[in-house]
Amino acid sequence: MQADKYPFAQELITDIEGNIRKVVLDFPDYLRLLEAIEDEGLILAMKEVEQETPLTFEEALTELEKE
Repeated sequence: MQADKYPFAQELITDIEGNIRKVVLDFPDYLRLLEAIEDEGLILAMKEVEQETPLTFEEALTELEKE
């Protein structure tokens, strides 16, 4: 398989059967991918609680003290 078929990949490291085992990325590309993954996680977390009623600051402190 060729690295030019994979965005961000600078090099593909394969086993003897040709299966991709590792991908070499430029560090700035790695940071962009990491940020995208974190953003997706934040969006999913926000969607999970979008129907919940927000707490006041005092209510939130009370809840934290219960833990």
